[in-house]
Amino acid sequence: MTPNKVAMQKKQPVNLLKDPVANTLKRMTIPMIYGMVLLMTFNLIDTFFVSLLGTQPLAAISFTFPVTFSVISLMIGLGIGTSAVIARFLGRDDQESAKNSATAAFYLAGMIVILLSFLGFLFTDELFTLLGAQASLLPLIHEYMDIWYVGSVCLIGPMIGNAILRASGDTKTPSMIMGGAGLINAVLDPIFIFGFGPVPAMGIQGAAIATFISWLFGLAFALFVLTKQKNLIHTHLLNAKEFISSCRTILKIGLPAAGANMLTPIAAAIMTAIAATYGESVVAGFGVGSRIESIACLLVLALSMTLPPFISQNFGAGHMHRVRDAYKASIKFVLLWQILIYVLLIISAPWVASAFAKEEKVAEIIVLFIWILPLGYGFQGVIILTNSSFNALHKPMVALMLSFIRLFICYVPLASLGSYLYGLNGFFVGALLGNLVMAAISYRLFSQQFTKDEFLVEQKVQEESS
Repeated sequence: MTPNKVAMQKKQPVNLLKDPVANTLKRMTIPMIYGMVLLMTFNLIDTFFVSLLGTQPLAAISFTFPVTFSVISLMIGLGIGTSAVIARFLGRDDQESAKNSATAAFYLAGMIVILLSFLGFLFTDELFTLLGAQASLLPLIHEYMDIWYVGSVCLIGPMIGNAILRASGDTKTPSMIMGGAGLINAVLDPIFIFGFGPVPAMGIQGAAIATFISWLFGLAFALFVLTKQKNLIHTHLLNAKEFISSCRTILKIGLPAAGANMLTPIAAAIMTAIAATYGESVVAGFGVGSRIESIACLLVLALSMTLPPFISQNFGAGHMHRVRDAYKASIKFVLLWQILIYVLLIISAPWVASAFAKEEKVAEIIVLFIWILPLGYGFQGVIILTNSSFNALHKPMVALMLSFIRLFICYVPLASLGSYLYGLNGFFVGALLGNLVMAAISYRLFSQQFTKDEFLVEQKVQEESS
């Protein structure tokens, strides 16, 4: 093949139903990785700048993670439902239903996030006290969260808008939206946190303002692309019948998917509360480790966004062999990739700890986190991709069940037991074992369930052809 033909092939849109499986996933995932690298790297920079303010601000922002991630997880869950529904409609070549669902998803997500943020704003003190935050940290938490709640409605752009684009096979534009938002956040963070020129130093509140502005950019960018360039959502209001019908379809998958995602921050809140029993230094170190985890699992997260639209479109078209090949190829690659990531983290552990910790005790916690938990990130990848695949196959209740088993039968209980028996080391090792056990359960269940589904789809195709 000549260089010109290769270049032309790369410029052609991805065909999720016909292009080679491995190459299609690669072409979809690489742009997502670029965008997520920028976004998550700059989120890590956000934590870095706050860490320069001291252990208390770092501990305060660490306490906000479970709460902010709860709202974000809900948006991700709705995005999963939106993507699965739209991709299946597109696989059936039903453009109008796909457009109605995309528009309804925006309305629905906006209403839900406003309600949740308002409730969070009213009960901030009670909520964070329940998480284990000391009274001395509550003023700092208010500085961050009061701004965060106001800006949270803008999440519908990066979360729902990107889900719609991915459902159509476009992962390049979502990566641009995420990368652009992350870049804005990284540039504004030091300006608002420490002050620059006429801008006063606002401390942890400045970090929240920078986040708000970056999300506002993401919302504006997403709406422009979806309405002006891609024509994937309506510019007029849906009538009540269309809205209710589309919402029912989305929520059938989106609610269980959101519920599954909401379990993660609940588990994170329990883990943070356990960490809090060891003191603020452990909470700060655990918070930094959680941010490192988001970088270390970058490829898994990217695949969890690109694999579902591929599976949903091929499921809608009845191409079950492509679904099976995509799932198995993704699992094998993630397991090998995360081994490499673990080795790199071990090598860089001392440098990472010194970069994010002013106190020696916090640095020791970060190193301990890196030595133990990342060993299970490959198994965590199996769990995440299996859940994503079940959602894409329109089996959200199975994904919800697996999430519950993972977090509240394996992950948290084993971490709690380890903490009780062996202290902080046991806390981390127990969490690692929880991921190992759940990965085996997830893979076996998917293999059994998929065999049944493949038979039913093939039988349906044969009946329709006859």
